[in-house]
Amino acid sequence: MPIEARDIETLLREAFPKAKISVQGDDGAHFAAEVIDESFRGLNRVQQQRAVYAALKGKMDGAQGELHALALTTKAPE
Repeated sequence: MPIEARDIETLLREAFPKAKISVQGDDGAHFAAEVIDESFRGLNRVQQQRAVYAALKGKMDGAQGELHALALTTKAPE
C-alpha cells in the first residue's frame, strides 16, 4: 500500500508538533520533506535526520518499507 505525503506529515507532526513541515511527492514512494524545528538546535545534520527517521516509525525500513526514498532537509529556525 503506497504512503501519501499527508501520512508522512502526520507522523512528523506527532514527533515535532511545533515544527514547520513541508512534504512533497505524489508517486507513493518518493518524497521530499523539510522540517524546521527548535529541537534541532545544537544537533548536527546526522542527528537531526536520525530524529526524523525515528519519527517515521519504520516506514523506511528495508525493502518492504512503505517509503522508498525521502530527500530530507532539516534545520533549526533562524
